Amino acid sequence: MTQKTILLIASALGGLTVAIGAFGAHALAKLLESTGRVETFETAVKYQMYHTLALLAVGLLLFRVEQPALQVAAWCFFIGILIFSGSLYVLTLTGITWLGAITPIGGTLFIVGWGALFYAVLKAL
Repeated sequence: MTQKTILLIASALGGLTVAIGAFGAHALAKLLESTGRVETFETAVKYQMYHTLALLAVGLLLFRVEQPALQVAAWCFFIGILIFSGSLYVLTLTGITWLGAITPIGGTLFIVGWGALFYAVLKAL
């Protein structure tokens, strides 16, 4: 993934996160309350934003550091968002509870991404 691609994805995900959060707070509020999924939806939005910011940091760090582990971190954050937050969004909207079983895969990717970022900084700076 190129630096430009990482920064474009982070920018798009940042805007999308705000839009999804607002949509959940307004258009989906009654549905989420009636199904008891407000907290789950909010967790998905929070983790999406945290890792969007991490992806942005990786993209910016690539201006100064050429370290292959940064690519690993970028992919882990991006795919982790898709799996972790994506599975929680689908769960909250459909009630398909087995999706909760794949959410930890996304969480594991987040952890691996942070580890890769740590390693890249350790080796490069």
